[in-house]
Amino acid sequence: MAWLYAEYIADEVLRTGDLVPSSTLEFRAGRQTLALTAYLSDLKNELSGIRVVSQFDEWLSLTAYGHPWQEWVRERFASLTEDERERGSVNPDLRLARAAWQWLEHTELLATDLDTGLHWHRSGLSVDESEQVWIPAWQLGVPLGHLAIHLF
Repeated sequence: MAWLYAEYIADEVLRTGDLVPSSTLEFRAGRQTLALTAYLSDLKNELSGIRVVSQFDEWLSLTAYGHPWQEWVRERFASLTEDERERGSVNPDLRLARAAWQWLEHTELLATDLDTGLHWHRSGLSVDESEQVWIPAWQLGVPLGHLAIHLF
């Protein structure tokens, strides 16, 4: 149930932010990224409790520009997989989270080149939003989730 609750929270945060239509792959990327962030950062099993809003600061720091989110996800999965092996049981929530991660890693979306845009912004030029590149879904989902948390 923890994974499903993480997805529910992520869905609510993204819908409230109203950044992209909920029927798009971009929305799914943001939802899955935010759900993974919530699920993998929930070390004390507080996700289903009333303290979700108090975790927003941690989620903001995990999704901030420059934070190695992808590496953090891989490290958390490695740690949780080791725990699973020690217990000798399979966690169904962890299976759903792994499936979401596989989708985020292997699905590419056409998006505005965010890295080029940042360099242009620093030099005082405007961003050419028509310049697009194919990126893994998580690379679009991380800033989308971050912005949605701010707007929540």
